[in-house]
Amino acid sequence: MNHANLTTHELDSPPWLRVEATLMATAGLVRAAFDTRLASLDLNLTQASLISYVAEFGRTSQTRLADQLGIGRAAIGSVVDQLQTRGLVERQSKPSDRRVWLVAVTQAGRELATKVAEVDEVLRADLRRGIGREERQALAWVMTRLQQNVRSVIADSESNSSP
Repeated sequence: MNHANLTTHELDSPPWLRVEATLMATAGLVRAAFDTRLASLDLNLTQASLISYVAEFGRTSQTRLADQLGIGRAAIGSVVDQLQTRGLVERQSKPSDRRVWLVAVTQAGRELATKVAEVDEVLRADLRRGIGREERQALAWVMTRLQQNVRSVIADSESNSSP
């Protein structure tokens, strides 16, 4: 691997090459790679994730889907609408609370979820090429720690902005 473009210390890098910027750029590229590969199924990553989640865990409230996928409740409603129009999911009222809508995968959605899993498996192998297990574990540890720090920063900011 050519390391000529890597600096010895990230603080020596210009702002657009520091870890946070690199992380955001990488996340955008990973999403683009998934969207590109999933285009053959006429899906984007958010749609594929929703179908896969419901196929694996069963009927799920839209609120839980929004939380699991990390998008807003209004946005999740739009995604469910798109997939429902295509016959891949259906909304069902929750028997114990008719104000709550549950999202269930249809048979066509379940079949598509299998294809999504196949695309995911191949793409993950491509993305991990040349990156060993120990390196992936170290990266996962660092990313988890960074997520904790980000949550802490957000919580501190929210508590400091409250009257």
